[in-house]
Amino acid sequence: MSADLITHLDRMTNAASAEVLWKLHCEKMASYGFDRLIYGFTRYRTSSSLGDPQDFVLLTNQSKDYIEPFVNDGHYFHAPMIKWALENDGACSWSWMAGRAKQGALTKDELRVVDFNINKGVTAGYTVSFRSISARSKGAIALTARRGMTQDEVDAIWAEHHEALMVMNNVAHLKLLTLPYVGTRTLTKRQREVLEYVGDGKTTQDTAFLLGLTAATVEKHLRLAREALDVETTAQAVLKAAFYNQMFIVDL
Repeated sequence: MSADLITHLDRMTNAASAEVLWKLHCEKMASYGFDRLIYGFTRYRTSSSLGDPQDFVLLTNQSKDYIEPFVNDGHYFHAPMIKWALENDGACSWSWMAGRAKQGALTKDELRVVDFNINKGVTAGYTVSFRSISARSKGAIALTARRGMTQDEVDAIWAEHHEALMVMNNVAHLKLLTLPYVGTRTLTKRQREVLEYVGDGKTTQDTAFLLGLTAATVEKHLRLAREALDVETTAQAVLKAAFYNQMFIVDL
């Protein structure tokens, strides 16, 4: 393992926020030719769904004119490489997708996603699917090569550097699972505090006393936390906040 790789992994493992880690990872992947990344993780996967997109952990440096229709128009649901990632672990060249297309093995919806990607300059790359021990969770990252690069050129890069690339992407994934994620489900500091006390088994009255608030104010913050997390019960709010690592945050 090179000194440069060790230094980079050290910086990644010591990153204090998802934003810092993601910036480091994007810069490093770009040095290998992968200048556009999409990382996604869900804990709400079922046999027919990946869950509500608002509940995804989604990090990307793709442009808005790509990522918004990709997610909001549901292209991700029919993306061939996402389907591959859901059924496999490890890394896969996008030549697999091209081969499926030549064989006539892609559906009309999948071909529409391929055409969408071609129109947006997303034509060559690799997908890494991370191993999960839960049937409900799955994480993967799409590494898109620079415009103008061919898949053969990408495959050559991967052949030479695949061990380092796999280690860096796995470390990024595992580290992201430990960091607070601020997406569309965002809590205020007070909402986090009341959920933390409830998660510790405190009653509303206990929480009010400890925070110097009225019981009515605590109930208000709990209600707002439930609304922010789009759940019905406080127990569900505690669980979802824990999933996003938004509880017991050390303010740096």
